[in-house]
Amino acid sequence: MKPILKLYRGYANEQELIVMGHVFKPTTVKEYDFQKKNIKNATSVIGMFRIKTQANADVYLEHNKMKIHTKTLNDGYFKFCVPLDQFTRYGWIEYEVSIVHQNETITIKDTYIRPHKGNLGIISDIDDTFLVSYTLNPLKKLYVLLFKNIYKRKIYEDVVAHYQALSTAGRENKEEFNAFFYVSSSEWNLYRFIIKFTELHHLPKAVLLLKDIKTSIKDFFLTGGGNHNHKFDKIKHILEFYPNLEYVLLGDDSQHDAFLYEAICKIFPVTVKAVYIRQTGNSKKDKVTTVLKNLETLKVSVCYFKNSSEAIAHSKMIGIIV
Repeated sequence: MKPILKLYRGYANEQELIVMGHVFKPTTVKEYDFQKKNIKNATSVIGMFRIKTQANADVYLEHNKMKIHTKTLNDGYFKFCVPLDQFTRYGWIEYEVSIVHQNETITIKDTYIRPHKGNLGIISDIDDTFLVSYTLNPLKKLYVLLFKNIYKRKIYEDVVAHYQALSTAGRENKEEFNAFFYVSSSEWNLYRFIIKFTELHHLPKAVLLLKDIKTSIKDFFLTGGGNHNHKFDKIKHILEFYPNLEYVLLGDDSQHDAFLYEAICKIFPVTVKAVYIRQTGNSKKDKVTTVLKNLETLKVSVCYFKNSSEAIAHSKMIGIIV
């Protein structure tokens, strides 16, 4: 059996390229099967958390006629941060990473985004922002994750229209796309599931930044939980990595998005253009309303909405989309 190499979508600015992935130990556990139903789907989902990572594995990045070597961290994760000199390509660009096992080279390809010069960056949460996940009801959330396969999972109405409009906002050439990120407290275990879901519903192609991988059944039952400091760190990193963009932040009121976004807006007082928070319960939360009113005093445009049609109307009103 061979070790397993997984790559994730990367991103680049004018000076630097960042790509990442995991190396897993050989396993007999089959990959998540998008077609499975009910109990078989549950078994397949749990299988995503029964993986074992490979620490200190040698990993090689082929890029721009160079071969760069690194090793995985203790949790099997690797990340290449490499300078881009005299590099002129933009858009989604292919990259290649390999590992060597018993003199056999295992090579995988994926893509990274180097956005054409533009004015806008979009950062969105996933659970209960566009993917209906029932975060406020932990038992229902677990039931849906286990027993509803990807084709049975629901997306909020009009989300796709809003996100697609944001993806090309301000661009005359509609073949060029704004930098789009999905940042979540879901773990890297769910990466393939999220990618497939976004492709199925024609959401914009985006870079995913997820939480550290989990490798036990016990961890599975805590998926998406814990503190959300990693989301704050990831969002802060994006705004530092692309400092010349204005940002639209999208989240929901089921967890801490409004408070995370408030902290981001305070640190980057000229960078965030608008904050969108989806109402997931029957009524608006007073604490979230208070936070959003505070953001308005920082000249951030805010929208606390139940239906995405309201968010679309707001985006048109403030001139982000047409």
